[in-house]
Amino acid sequence: MEKANGCISRPSRKRKLPQEGNDVLNFTLDELSDDLLERVLSWLPTSTFFRFNLVCKRWKSVAASESFKLACSRIPSREPWFFMVDPNLNQSVVFDSAERSWKKLSHPPLLSQNCNCNSIPVAAVGGLVCFRNMSGDYFACNPVTGSCRELPPVNPDSHHRSLHAIAMNAYSNYHGSYKLFLVSGDLPKLSYKVYNSSADCWEEEIMLRKKTDDCTGFEFDSNDDDDAVYFLSKAGNVVATNMQRSPSKQFSSVITHKDGEEIVYFLSSSGTVVACNLTQKHFSEYPRLLPVFLEYSIDVVECKGEMLVVMLSEFFESASIRVWRFDEKTKTWNQIAGMPPSMSHEFYGKKVDINCLGAGNQIFICLSSAELCSYVRCDIVTNEWVEVPKCCLNGEVMEFMSAFSFEPRIEASV
Repeated sequence: MEKANGCISRPSRKRKLPQEGNDVLNFTLDELSDDLLERVLSWLPTSTFFRFNLVCKRWKSVAASESFKLACSRIPSREPWFFMVDPNLNQSVVFDSAERSWKKLSHPPLLSQNCNCNSIPVAAVGGLVCFRNMSGDYFACNPVTGSCRELPPVNPDSHHRSLHAIAMNAYSNYHGSYKLFLVSGDLPKLSYKVYNSSADCWEEEIMLRKKTDDCTGFEFDSNDDDDAVYFLSKAGNVVATNMQRSPSKQFSSVITHKDGEEIVYFLSSSGTVVACNLTQKHFSEYPRLLPVFLEYSIDVVECKGEMLVVMLSEFFESASIRVWRFDEKTKTWNQIAGMPPSMSHEFYGKKVDINCLGAGNQIFICLSSAELCSYVRCDIVTNEWVEVPKCCLNGEVMEFMSAFSFEPRIEASV
């Protein structure tokens, strides 16, 4: 060590990098070929794609190219966006689970036309959301790009039967290969129709038989309380009450793949889960979790390829929200997650309605009543429950009764 001006100077610990490696440090994205640049940019969050136009002309050109969409289609999965439902809005509002923020999207022009202005979302899969207007027409839409088209009309005879469930399944986002399933009829006589995007037509209606070895031993009860109002929906029913449901959830359901079989689940008018095996062409009904005379709100969701049930119930002057899985071997419901009592007690006595949706290990729950509106995210693996911040538009707090989960994919074709 040397002294300088009375101070002790210490040798610098910084080391100079070898001159030979400086070329690596000077590397920029501009040196990438178009193909490599597209691959790199495709891994960015979808929300950043909207800002490509502000970077440079090259990035703007990349965002508009078909080869970039193809590169995006090779990304295995994206963090879900939750499409919030409010038929009175002329724009789309989503919650970005990756950035944990609210976003506004432009409403597709086709859905803004007078005859379609009251269209509501009824199903979602991959990067697409399906809308239905008051006339029973269906529209496939990519909320991110705004692309939208009307599907061929359903056979008019189908409008005379009770529609229980609407579900979607995607086979390829980039090539626009998906199917829309409609389950209708009166229990125990059910049938389903399928729209196939590859053929751009509705397939022949297929009848569903009741599974003969239905081990639940449940007989369909036609003596439901006529004074109660029920809505058949993915979001479930508030049993034995006259609480109204979100219209968008009136027909929705969840679909799973199990051992190569497609199964659609929805809730019957008495609050039980009905499973329609579209591959084997039969249906069965699961045993109920709570007696029909108790008040509760129930929902069916899909997480990681399996059907789960979310239920809000009240016991001993307290409310609880729990997640249940059905064990096919023991034929019983088992709890896998539960909201901490300190959080759920707030909902006691307020006639709260829950509308839920699953995405991976997450469950997004909309809680609404005349007294409150709240949103909660649950991780079914860690049993972590987090309240989602309120959504404010133009200084006003927005209230949504339900939502749909989709992957924000610019390559998703309608």
